[in-house]
Amino acid sequence: MLKRWRTRILLFLAVLGPGFITANVDNDPNGIFTYSQAGAQFGYDLLWTMIPITLALIVVQEMCARMGVVTGKGLSDLIREEFGLRITVIVMFLLVLVNFGNVVGEFAGIASSLQLFHLSKYISVPVCAVLVWLLVVRGDYKNVEKIFLIASSFYIAYIITGVLAEPNWHTALVATVKLPSRSVWKEDGYLFLVISVIGTTIAPWMQFYLQSSVVEKGVRVKDYAASRLDVIVGSIFTDVVAWFIIVACAATLWVHGLGAIQDASDAALAMKPLAGAYAFLLFAFGLFNASFFAASVLPISTAYVVCEGLGVESGVDKRFKEAPFFYWLYTILIAGGGAVVLIPNFPLIKWQIESQALNGILLPIVIVLMLLLINRKDLMGEYTNSHWFNVIAWLTAIIVSILSVMLMVQQVRS
Repeated sequence: MLKRWRTRILLFLAVLGPGFITANVDNDPNGIFTYSQAGAQFGYDLLWTMIPITLALIVVQEMCARMGVVTGKGLSDLIREEFGLRITVIVMFLLVLVNFGNVVGEFAGIASSLQLFHLSKYISVPVCAVLVWLLVVRGDYKNVEKIFLIASSFYIAYIITGVLAEPNWHTALVATVKLPSRSVWKEDGYLFLVISVIGTTIAPWMQFYLQSSVVEKGVRVKDYAASRLDVIVGSIFTDVVAWFIIVACAATLWVHGLGAIQDASDAALAMKPLAGAYAFLLFAFGLFNASFFAASVLPISTAYVVCEGLGVESGVDKRFKEAPFFYWLYTILIAGGGAVVLIPNFPLIKWQIESQALNGILLPIVIVLMLLLINRKDLMGEYTNSHWFNVIAWLTAIIVSILSVMLMVQQVRS
């Protein structure tokens, strides 16, 4: 019995990586800002989203991991082969557009987090951009993955921050399992934040990156159970962190009537007098870690999507000469994202929050394509979706679509 469990643990540790890393990159500066805004503006009234979002995240991510293991191909590769180049190009264009907005947000997070420690963005952004570029270009998959896993573990800082904020635990727990009153849906910005929370938690880019990572890691069908566990653990951990970010801001900013914030770093500054210096330091450190971590992964994800969609060489294990398009695109995204942040008076806050809403609008399209692929027996064999997986995935796509339409109608009326 002991030997069997030791074998299982070793297998899980060997496969650990793609699911856990992908889910945690989701808590990037754009996500942290969205969760902080949710807590600061509406208190505990958005906590109810965490349980259904976690369930949907597990299902969607597991589908990607399973397709990667069974087919040995990335998601954009499968979309190109099964639906043609035209649909692939449209999806790639939308994803690159949304992802570039996210990359800008990551460098904005680096700038704002280090400005809390009085370091100018004109120093922090270029230096971190070079470090991010070197990390991937000069590393290989195994070493890069180890660094990403270490970075993922530092998200515990937000859990500690939530505890230090001394929230009303009873109110928070009840709000997690109970829907808010109907009146809150009519409040200005509530629906927008619901879609933004969904979009930042189940971002479209995640599905492409996870499947590509599973393929590049070489996870086989016999290791599928361990890979699935990797996805489940990562999804639960990332949403626990998100829950604590909302709670921390609800217990400090919202309780004291500070309301909406302009930046994730504003949440850290506001916590200093309300929850103490340790809460401030942990929140600020967590913001920098998340920013640097995501600034490394998101450009890789985008490069994977485009290269697979076009059928050209890609992968961190490839040398620059072997995959020039992959590395040049990665370089352009980093350089462009960093450069935008350095533009004086650029509306970074509006860019950050709207990029998350765009994630929510693009998500149903990606999920529908995934469902059409994963339910094909000629492609997946015995590993097609179960009935309940289809129900949850279709419901996710339908609900997000309805919310997106409601948001558009609301924006037009206002």
